[in-house]
Parts: sequence; C-alpha cells; structure tokens
Amino acid sequence: MKPRLTLPCLAALLCLPGHAQAPDGTDRFLLPAAVPLRDTGLAERPNVLLIMADDLNVALGSYLESTPAPHYAGVKTPNLDRLAAEGVRFDRAYVQNPLCNPSRISILSGLRPATTGVYDNGREPRDVIGDALRLLPEHFHDHGYFTGRVGKIGHNSYEHVVSWDSSNFALSREPAFRFHLPGYLPGIDLSAQRDNTWTEGSEHGMSRDDVLAPLGRTGGLPLSWRATTESPRMTPDGTTATRVIQLMADNRDKPFFIGAGFHKPHQPWVGPAQFFAQHPPDAVQLPQTPPDETDDLPAAAFEPYQDDLDHSDRQLKQAIAAYHSMVTMTDFYVGQLLAALEVLDLARSTIVVFTSDHGFLLSEHGGLWRKRYQFEESTRVPFIVRLPDGRQAGQVARGLVELVDLYPTLVELANLPQPAHALEGTSARPLLDDPELPWKSAAFSESVLEGFHGRTLRTARYRYTEWTPMDAPETKPDRELYDHAEDPFEYDNLASDPAHRSLIDALSEQLHAGWQAALPESA
Repeated sequence: MKPRLTLPCLAALLCLPGHAQAPDGTDRFLLPAAVPLRDTGLAERPNVLLIMADDLNVALGSYLESTPAPHYAGVKTPNLDRLAAEGVRFDRAYVQNPLCNPSRISILSGLRPATTGVYDNGREPRDVIGDALRLLPEHFHDHGYFTGRVGKIGHNSYEHVVSWDSSNFALSREPAFRFHLPGYLPGIDLSAQRDNTWTEGSEHGMSRDDVLAPLGRTGGLPLSWRATTESPRMTPDGTTATRVIQLMADNRDKPFFIGAGFHKPHQPWVGPAQFFAQHPPDAVQLPQTPPDETDDLPAAAFEPYQDDLDHSDRQLKQAIAAYHSMVTMTDFYVGQLLAALEVLDLARSTIVVFTSDHGFLLSEHGGLWRKRYQFEESTRVPFIVRLPDGRQAGQVARGLVELVDLYPTLVELANLPQPAHALEGTSARPLLDDPELPWKSAAFSESVLEGFHGRTLRTARYRYTEWTPMDAPETKPDRELYDHAEDPFEYDNLASDPAHRSLIDALSEQLHAGWQAALPESA
C-alpha cells in the first residue's frame, strides 16, 4: 500500500504562510498596470473596502484577551491582528440574526429582521423590502461610487438582490460547477484525523448531495474537512482575493465601494494543508461543558445533530483545528488585500471594514455546532474599522454595537446623504472618534428555530432570551438568563431562579421596549 502523506512530513516540503505576508512576485506589475490614482476628494470621498468572512466567531488573536475560551487558544491571525492595531476594534459587536441570509440582508439594508421579514435562508429578501429600497452598495453607487463585489456579500442564492457595477462569484473547485457553492469535498485529505464522511469512493470527490445522502438530510452540512495539496491562490477565496485586487487597481481613478466576500471559515473546512499544519488537533482543548449544563435549556435553545455527536474526541479536536485552519487561511487572504492597498497607494484613501455575518459554535453547550442559536458564540462577531488617516489606531471600543449599524456608519464616514428609507441602525462614527464614549444600553438579535421565535437582549452584563411558540404567540415564553460577570461561557441559566425574578422582569421590559429605547443619549 502506498504510504499516506501526513501533515508533519508535508509541512517540511511546503513554505508555511507565517506572521509576515510574503511579497508577491508580480507586485511590480500591479501598480504600472493600474489606472491613475485620483488626486482630489480623497478625504471627502474615501474608498470603502468591505471584507466579510462567513461563519466567523471572535477566535482572532486580537480578541483573545476579552474572550478567554481555552479552545480558541493557538489561533493564528497576524494580518487581522495588524488591522486591529491600525484601526479600531469593536469588542462587543452583535448580529441581528445568527444565520447567513437574514443577517446579510439586515447589514445591507440597515433594517432589522422584524422589518425585512427574513428569518431563514430560503426567503427572497426583495419579496418583503421591495425593489425600490437602496441597499448599502447601491446607495454608494447613487452618489458617484464605483461598486463591485467578488464572493459572498449577499447570500449565495440571492446575490442578484444587490445591484453592483461589477459582480463576480468566487471560482469553484468542484468540477461540475463554474462558481463556488459550499459543500464539495475533494478526493484528497491530508489532515491528521479524518471525519466521518470519508467512505468508499471519497477519493474521487464528493458533491454536497453525496455528503448528505447517508444522513437523510436535504440541507446543512455535517462536520467535514479536507487538507488538500492545492495552492492558496487557487482556492475559491484565493480567486476572490485576486479579483478584488484587480478591481481596486482598475478603479483607482474614482471613489469605490468594493466588497470582498470570503466563504471561509464556513463549512466544509477545505483548504491547503499548510494551513492545517499550523493547527495540530492534539494541541486543541475541547470546550469544558458541565455535565448538567443543558438540563435547564429550553427545547428550542438546544438541539444538536446526532451525526455531530457521533465523532470521537480526537475528531472533535480536528474539527476545531480545521475551523481555525480556515480562519488562518482567511487571514492570509486579508493580508493580500492589505498589501495590495499599500502597493496601489490606496491605503491612505480607503476605509477598511472587516466583519462576519455571524459567529459559530464549536461544540459548546453540550455539543452544539454552527449558528442559529441565541448564544454568545453565534451572535458576537469581530468588527474592525481602519480609517484612512489612522485615527485612533489600536484603540478598543467596548460599547455595544450591532451590524445593522454598518450602513449608517459608512454613510456618515463617506459624507453621503441619508438614504430614502429610515435606517434602524445607529452610526458608530462617534465611537470611532472617542472609543470610550458611553453607548447603547443593549444589542438585539433574534431567530426562528424549531417552531419558536427567539428574541435576545444583550446588555453589558446580561444575555436574556425569550422563546415564544410561533403557533401560540400569547403563550408564556421559555426564558434564558446568563450573567456574564459570573458566567462568561453561559453555563448556568438563571431564568428559573426566584432570586432573579425582578431582574428578569426588568430585562423583559427592556427587550420589549425595543432597540429605540436602547440608543445612546448622544445619538
């Protein structure tokens, strides 16, 4: 039998992407071939580079101090850490729904899920918000900006919802598809520990249908990963980075709004083996869950997949390591974009924003993975803004912000008029000027799950959630209450403790008062 090439021996043959972004051998051609740089209005009409990851929690080096989760340790994100050191890092940023389509349309419209009416990945956003409403890039286009996106900015199936001057998908590694959709597993795996999808015939590659068939599922994805021999340039996100750099080079002569939508660390965790080599599974510590943690959870708040639970501890460690490998790979591509801004002399005229559509659970809370749930791991996201003038570089804003705030924040930073529709977010520009400024009293998120509508209030100290049956909205809701001062990992649901009755009543009243009542006094 031919010996299998494992990560330790492969790593010795490969140049591992390290803490310094390696120079590109073709950089010397990039600037001479670019269009001339505009020389007026740089301060008044800054460019915007919006970088969005998919399914990214706050397992980044710059967030580890405020997120002491043992299974986040060892993450390697040198380029994003550099971006945080050069910009303002928002420490407490929350999404309005921890699922791709609802969250992304909320970000792009500046409206909350209750207004967009989008709570799942199957709802066409324009069916509710209408065709006339101008989404974030469209508003910039209406005021003289070139707009372009590559990769996932809207939800995959609904990228057409947003009009761009240039709109491109990431290229696919799946032979049957031209454009990238998640789900394909290549026929090679150099990871230290294989997942449970590896069956006879896997060496020929597996489509999403092949992966799902044994599980009897029609959607979602099981825990799956592949460490490949492909070049970082040739992954779907690698093609996105290259295309975005070309878009920036081709549009230096006008203000631009460009979206770089990376698909990772969304499942499946497939990428070059050199990224896996930086995250050995045996170095991963699994989340420590108290034996009785899930006993006090409402039914809608906890429903793990059996196929997730069927993995061994070492497979679970490899799954977490594979996730972190994809985070490191995404960081590598962010480094390429930041380097290109310097080469193209665009860094001093471009606002750089980095964030994700929602977080991601990594076997916390008794074995939960993915998103959807109203826990800290799935609703909190990284949010970093680097301003062209380097103002407040390295500062941390600890006030509560929401991703629905992105639309009004960028509009104000670019000195654009407000859109025709009333935005439901609040510009975070004041926090960029003064990161210590007192800000919102709460952030709000919601989701529809297992026949329940969950609505969450996140204050500086507490997370409070009400789960209401959708077929009986007048029914008394199931509740969750976590005290982050005493319980940062949300192990102990205090909602049934009589000692907290007055607190629960106050938080419930604040939840139902809504986001307008939580606005900062200075807004």
